[in-house]
Amino acid sequence: MAASDRMVLGPLVGSIDQGTSSSRFLVFNAKTAELLSHHQVEIQQKFPKEGWVEQDPNEILKSVLECVEKTCEKLQQLNIDITNIKAIGVSNQRETTVVWDKTTGEPLYNAIVWLDLRTQSTVDRLLKRIPGNNKSFFKFRTGLPLCTYFSAVKLRWLLDNVEEIRKAVDDGRAMFGTVDSWLIWCLTGGKNGGVHCTDVTNASRTMLFNIHSLDWDPELCQFFDIPMEILPKVRSSSEIYGLMCLGDQSAALVGQMCFQDGQAKNTYGTGCFLLCNTGQKSVFSDHGLLTTIAYKLGRDKPVCYALEGSVAIAGAVVRWLRDNLGILQTSQEIETLAAEAGTSYGCYFVPAFSGLYAPYWEPSARGIICGLTQFTNKNHIAFAALEAVCFQTREILDAMNKDCGIPLNQLQVDGGMTNNKVLMQLQSDILCIPVVKPSMPETTALGAAMAAGAAEGVGVWSLNPGDLTAVTCERFEPQINPEESEYRYARWKKAVMKSMGWETSEAPSNGDTSIFCSLPLGFFVMCSMIMLIGSKFVSGCMCL
Repeated sequence: MAASDRMVLGPLVGSIDQGTSSSRFLVFNAKTAELLSHHQVEIQQKFPKEGWVEQDPNEILKSVLECVEKTCEKLQQLNIDITNIKAIGVSNQRETTVVWDKTTGEPLYNAIVWLDLRTQSTVDRLLKRIPGNNKSFFKFRTGLPLCTYFSAVKLRWLLDNVEEIRKAVDDGRAMFGTVDSWLIWCLTGGKNGGVHCTDVTNASRTMLFNIHSLDWDPELCQFFDIPMEILPKVRSSSEIYGLMCLGDQSAALVGQMCFQDGQAKNTYGTGCFLLCNTGQKSVFSDHGLLTTIAYKLGRDKPVCYALEGSVAIAGAVVRWLRDNLGILQTSQEIETLAAEAGTSYGCYFVPAFSGLYAPYWEPSARGIICGLTQFTNKNHIAFAALEAVCFQTREILDAMNKDCGIPLNQLQVDGGMTNNKVLMQLQSDILCIPVVKPSMPETTALGAAMAAGAAEGVGVWSLNPGDLTAVTCERFEPQINPEESEYRYARWKKAVMKSMGWETSEAPSNGDTSIFCSLPLGFFVMCSMIMLIGSKFVSGCMCL
């Protein structure tokens, strides 16, 4: 087909959305936010030991390149001119840690995923060096408690346990980064001049970054014994230097247009992440939430902060019911089973597979299903699993309302699980406030694309909510009375208490292989985004 015959829609913006379970590439119309085409590839997770979660960095990269190639093929089949793609954003797992060799371009170890628990003994050892074993000792510098979730302890474990990485550091060959840095480096040339950088949102999840000075903190690096020369350069989330990055939950905040103080969104993915914009003021929680950087949309623009509450297991509980118990044939089947039951029949599910994250940060907890009778069947368990996601969100929202002082009057939601109407109605019932879902739930990818397209010098996307004509909203109103909601929530809290104290860090372990977590959660699927300006996709294998 001749280029002159192709459809011209104006500027287009792409978004690489690299998550815990899959990679995707999506292309949007920059004028309307309409999703034109996309492709998705699942990513394998490796579980070499109990509590360990790893991924192959090369598989992550390969999946991204495949998604870009397949999406562009689909666009050409739709007669859409792919040369109009003006920028590409990338959203990725935030705390997932990669170390690679800059001379060969190869990873030096598998990526350690944010959910991984092997570093509990590393955390315990580090805590002994802190006065009073205070895990919040660095909170006012980093916004984070010391726990297994964040990248610094994962990197410390790699330096302590992988000889090849120690040698690469000594030889000056090692590079560290979260998934955004790995992708950016590879997509901008790799060993042949690739850019080694990250953005402020991803950096703020490492425990090595000062969220006030907006730079790597020498004292934190000294405490963790991390050589600063292996760290990426920190950029804003949107500027003209050829690329840009943005953590996935921060990308979703942008995609939901939560630019005002007090606006909040909840993303339902592998985990569940509720962020509330606190503007240019960093608010520190008294109720178990994290302080993180929301975004910095330009080199000379102010940084905006957020309070974040993270739930480790949300969509992952559906996958567990499917793959581990065989209750479901497909993940979508849970909606049908839960609808058939209409109730959990007194069954409560606490999916504390990795301990409890916000607001408890309790590493000793383990998952339980309680309240079973001979009448309980798989439909009731499916319903209880969806309720568990909603109850965990309620706990986070309660904490956020206390910290902010002004209760939310509605909750904006996004993520793959929001396609489940039973879940959305349950969420509204349990929160006793409306739940508002955009017609296009891929707001993480949309936010990455928006930040890329709005960068100075690109200027193909407005951040005005009125311009997003392709995005409409569906609203779910509470359908049960508040008394019933409070009764069910109180029963859930009772179940949570019973889930605690199952494990201790004194249990037998092999070196740093303890499976017990002192975690704080995460963006989990933490994410980031990169923008490649110009008419060529710089990997060298795909011309746009």
